[in-house]
Amino acid sequence: MTDERMPLSLSGVRFTRPNGFVLDVPALELPSGKIIALLGENGAGKTTLLRIIAGLERSAVGEVRFDGAPPRKSGLAFAFQERVFLEGTVRRNLEVALRLRRLPAAERPERIDAAVAELGIEHLLAREASRLSGGEQQRVNLARTLALRAPLTLLDEPLASLDADTRERLLVELPAALRRFTRLAIVVAHERREALGMADHVVVLRAGKVLAAGPKSELFRRPPDVDTARALGLVVLAKDGVRYAVPDHEIKIGDDGAPGFELRVERVIDLGTHAEVLGHCAGQAVTVRAVPDARLPRPGATVRVVAGHAVELP
Repeated sequence: MTDERMPLSLSGVRFTRPNGFVLDVPALELPSGKIIALLGENGAGKTTLLRIIAGLERSAVGEVRFDGAPPRKSGLAFAFQERVFLEGTVRRNLEVALRLRRLPAAERPERIDAAVAELGIEHLLAREASRLSGGEQQRVNLARTLALRAPLTLLDEPLASLDADTRERLLVELPAALRRFTRLAIVVAHERREALGMADHVVVLRAGKVLAAGPKSELFRRPPDVDTARALGLVVLAKDGVRYAVPDHEIKIGDDGAPGFELRVERVIDLGTHAEVLGHCAGQAVTVRAVPDARLPRPGATVRVVAGHAVELP
């Protein structure tokens, strides 16, 4: 479900918490037809920004507009970290959510069946909501959100409490489901890998301010600053007064290539299929995957490494 004509825009948004934290977003526009990931350290303001977009922080100032108007509750779905269920079965809980949105009774079964099938939880429909495990609650919470088919969908930690196998499956399946059931999805995830795995557009936050926003591929190719590079998971290495952003898997032991750096080896870990060399390089902790059958350095040694696909930072 895509529509490039419906951007989400924030203008002059400012929100202050009693502890002194300030979220300050002078201007931000997010395109529809995308899955947006909010990235940043704990306390950067990701969940606060999500709540402001949803209209849940009444003391916030500024404008939030979707399709040229303030987002309407009837056109918004929010999957909270805290999962709340009524007494009764899973199906009843899903039906209540749709009834509250005044969806015609005849349409509700199809909406519910499509959402639970998307998440592989058809077998839970007849179960009492009070008997769900934490992971089952999370999947039902997601199904309830998807069933609304709201133009704007907000998800706070959508993969929390899931077992590893389910999390990996949903990293593949949830983005496709969001593209079918919503026009614009904004996701906050604790794990950077999860956020980046779901999104095609990224907003980087630090201490309540937006550092960068844009397509994920473009930000990786041209990070605008050190903080954005690190938020994306890139390693920042400096040499001769120049700073480079490098994907950690592109740092290799060897003499062939540039830029080159010295790595002080601290540990070598044999993982069976390959070895990892851990140490410090240009003041940064790095992990280098050794080429199979390569001669491994000893802890305490200094070896040369090269950084492939290094991007020079401003």
